[in-house]
Amino acid sequence: MEITVVLKGSVHVEFEGGDCDVAAGQAIVTEPGEWVRYSTPDEGAEYVAICLPAFSPATVHRDE
Repeated sequence: MEITVVLKGSVHVEFEGGDCDVAAGQAIVTEPGEWVRYSTPDEGAEYVAICLPAFSPATVHRDE
């Protein structure tokens, strides 16, 4: 599970089936194995991503 909390600005989140904008003070939760892509198209953003279990480059699945 990944919990992304936006502290400042806005984060655009794309996922299978749609997309959404997450504003400062809001959060989004994604499940393991779920395809997701984050971007900060406007003026950037400050956010914290909490991964459970902890993030590891060995277990992440990146697009080519």
